[in-house]
Amino acid sequence: MQTFSNANSGAIVLSLAERIIENRAYLSEIDGKIGDGDHGVNMAKGFGMAAERLKGKEATLSEALDTLGTVLMTEIGGSMGPLYGVMFTEFAEKLDGVPAIDAATYSNMLHAGLEGIQSIGSAKVGDKTLIDTLVPAVEAFDGATANGKPFDEALDALVAAAEAGRDSTRDLVAKIGRASRLGERSLGVLDAGATSCAIILKELSLGARARLA
Repeated sequence: MQTFSNANSGAIVLSLAERIIENRAYLSEIDGKIGDGDHGVNMAKGFGMAAERLKGKEATLSEALDTLGTVLMTEIGGSMGPLYGVMFTEFAEKLDGVPAIDAATYSNMLHAGLEGIQSIGSAKVGDKTLIDTLVPAVEAFDGATANGKPFDEALDALVAAAEAGRDSTRDLVAKIGRASRLGERSLGVLDAGATSCAIILKELSLGARARLA
């Protein structure tokens, strides 16, 4: 059975921070079309702060995710700070004390993060939010493992579904948040939260996949 070690996998969160910071301008550009235009700036600030606290430490993946979640929840404004903050702290809780992370544990982590977001937000699939990325990604991962696929192939399925979910938001009308005021004018633009969520899920999955044994 394929697993990867929780110990010393905190570096995955540093890679994640790098990707978000790299995409800061792009995420803010997308957000500027139908939102406040600060998504990339806020995300890069939060992820950068978390990375500074983790640098030089041999953190477990659960410890690193908890650090990231806490920073996002307590120090980043806007709607995304609390949503992603809850997601990452829920991820961390499910991995806490687990030495070897297998596909079942990874699924539990994903579900906990999704439930955390749903507990503080009302968005559903089709509302043009990060939920349009996260839900199909979780379903694809579970579907792959249920069909007997190994952990690495389930991670590939998750990433493909996350990116398809992100792309689906281009054809949706926003129902939640500032963009919802634009109605039909929100068509034709990717949702910034769905886009950052796809980056996050891909980087987490690549990090896990590279460490599988």
